[in-house]
Amino acid sequence: MEVDSSSEAAQRRRQVDDLKAKGIEPYKAGFKRTDPLNSLIEKYSPLEAGEHGAEDIAAAGRIRAIRRHGKASFVVIDDGSASCQLYLAVDRLGEKYEEFLALDIGDIVGVCGPVFRTRRGELSVDVRDYELLTKSLQPLPEKWHGLKDVEIRYRRRCVDLIVNPDVKKVFNQRIKIIRAIRHFFNERGFLEVETPMLQPIPGGATAKPFVTYHNALDMNLFMRVAPELYLKRLIVGGFDKVYEINRNFRNEGISTKHNPEFTMLETYQAYADYHDMMELTETMIKEVATAIGLGDKITYQGVELDLKRPWAQMTLIESLKRVAGVELSFDMDLADLRAAAEKAGASIDPAAGKGKIIIEIFEKLVEPNLVEPTFILDYPLEVTPLARQHPDNPNLVERFELMICGREIANAFTELTDPIEQRRRFEAQAALRESGDEEAQWLDEDFLQALETGLPPTGGLGIGIDRLVMILTDSPSIRDVLLFPHLRSKLTS
Repeated sequence: MEVDSSSEAAQRRRQVDDLKAKGIEPYKAGFKRTDPLNSLIEKYSPLEAGEHGAEDIAAAGRIRAIRRHGKASFVVIDDGSASCQLYLAVDRLGEKYEEFLALDIGDIVGVCGPVFRTRRGELSVDVRDYELLTKSLQPLPEKWHGLKDVEIRYRRRCVDLIVNPDVKKVFNQRIKIIRAIRHFFNERGFLEVETPMLQPIPGGATAKPFVTYHNALDMNLFMRVAPELYLKRLIVGGFDKVYEINRNFRNEGISTKHNPEFTMLETYQAYADYHDMMELTETMIKEVATAIGLGDKITYQGVELDLKRPWAQMTLIESLKRVAGVELSFDMDLADLRAAAEKAGASIDPAAGKGKIIIEIFEKLVEPNLVEPTFILDYPLEVTPLARQHPDNPNLVERFELMICGREIANAFTELTDPIEQRRRFEAQAALRESGDEEAQWLDEDFLQALETGLPPTGGLGIGIDRLVMILTDSPSIRDVLLFPHLRSKLTS
């Protein structure tokens, strides 16, 4: 990479050359710290103004600020756990005093000396010696918060994390959320498992997969779109309750709600149905919110959500009437449903049946208006080939989706356990694929054999971890909760 010789980056590169010419290695192999800065601050917090600790400590971090004051100066370092002030004095450091002050913002240093509290009450390290650990060649942005192009933040996430503490808080919360989810399921006797990422047949969701090629096997493999069919195999095999938190991959568009790879929780429980999964979902999210310190009420993009009260439930058909004032049913003529879709502004595929049309109208008129946590029950069979048929209406299945702030957060079924019916639905999906539907599901003979072995009554649940983290961290875009979201290859000018 060419560097403008007059730029600050070029000046820093020349400093590296000068250091090496003096026999100073600007990229050290290691440094033994006494403790991270947050631990040191906690340990020495009882010190009174003017009081020094009894022993020298060793601390390290990135230089964030330098304030020169003649023969005594102050430097702030940050090691990711906390920030701490360094006190530099020429009578202690000698010629190393000016060497230290010649360093740049962004350089990483190690220091030794006692901790003390200044007369103004600032806990500081009285530096007696130091060494440069890493020379930073790229200057940190001065006004990161003022950047209007958030895409630059996503592309340079490492810098974003350094200079924007709120960003790091979001990802610390994400870590706590996933830890709390694991604790919730482990405490209830669920076993965490892992299933294949590379699959010979992509299944478990209606989505377009990524395809790759395995040289040794001489065959195409697919990045999984969902772990569902493998997790159900485990229930067939005698595991009673299982869950997996891992990545799914779908070759689809990118938006504030979609990323081509994303984290999903999927869980299956033998002898349960979608009502059990509904109770599990509500309890889990409430307990996770409490575990990370949010309590019963949270705010998402200015809207206060009450998690404590029982969450609303309504069927999909009921929601169309109650939320959008639209009365639809499977008894309507296809032409009338298409007219309703056109009036709603929904785009309908010419081959779509009644169930698909009703779903499109729901997503257009109802879904964006479901703000408080709401369970929508009983989806059309046409769009749900892996769920059990509803006993009261053959056009529906026992399925729910959880909606919060217009976003689908969870999706659950009473699983289809009838292998003959499952084969029939797979064959219908295969016909859709042959007609050009790239998202239709594949016929999976191995999975059908597993069903023929016998799948007990089972409830299954999937939760989009990224979307849940968005809600619980008040983040407007999925890119805000992914450390490295996918972006176009180059910034447009």
